[in-house]
Amino acid sequence: MLEGAATFRLQHKANRLRQRIEGHTRDEVLFQAVAEALGYKQNRLAFTLLAQRLPLSFLRKRQDDAEALLFGIAGFLDVLSSDVQRKSARSYLNSLWHRWWKHRAAFSRLILPGKLWKMSGVRPLNHPHRRLGALAALVTEWKRFATLTHAAEAAPVMRFVTGLRHSFWSCHYNLAVAGASSSRALIGSSRAADIVVNVIYPLAVNDDRDVWNDYKKLRAQVSSQAARIAAARLFADDPRQRKFTRSLMGQQGLLQIYEDFCLRDSSDCANCPFPEQLRSW
Repeated sequence: MLEGAATFRLQHKANRLRQRIEGHTRDEVLFQAVAEALGYKQNRLAFTLLAQRLPLSFLRKRQDDAEALLFGIAGFLDVLSSDVQRKSARSYLNSLWHRWWKHRAAFSRLILPGKLWKMSGVRPLNHPHRRLGALAALVTEWKRFATLTHAAEAAPVMRFVTGLRHSFWSCHYNLAVAGASSSRALIGSSRAADIVVNVIYPLAVNDDRDVWNDYKKLRAQVSSQAARIAAARLFADDPRQRKFTRSLMGQQGLLQIYEDFCLRDSSDCANCPFPEQLRSW
């Protein structure tokens, strides 16, 4: 049951990406999808718009200016340029401004409005400034990343993504606070797993790659409240419940069931059609 739901979910994601590839190149769709994943729930739209306004092909032709363009179009340079007092941040911002100012007039109409960004309630490691730094680092290493995504093996992709480093962002949370006491991963293991499941594997399915056996071996990196709710409703006190929520495949299957049934049922399971459908199978 869960495997079938997870298979459906994976195929649905593959179909969505295939539709996008029809209007773009595979690399552009990969870039946009990864940017969307780095935006998390709060800033998904902002990161998606940023990736659309600054296509990967455009950034790769301007490698030296790519990071400045990303931060400039995001609107982060205009807002913070006069407020940052810390020496390390000022030095970094000055380097970005040195490259951004020559593009600013031409791209001013593309700058994202500040109200689009959601800064409150975001963990320091997931701050949009830092996530944008991660995206910039990924653009720099794109050739290697793209090669790994074509192979569609989870472990090498996750090692690469979690191993990304940046001279400033590996040690800073955002542009307005002091640096961290030690270097931290730009992209953590949970977000790397999310990229594999929601981007890399669906693209591999479109490439007719068989990723299912690897998919079933992956463990969930973080707990999902929606998956826990679905598991509790489906399995009650069954001890297998924890097994399903700890497996990434099981978690994805539970999420699909939650979206298809739990979100549409206001009767607290009393009138849910899912049991009847199970009996008909």
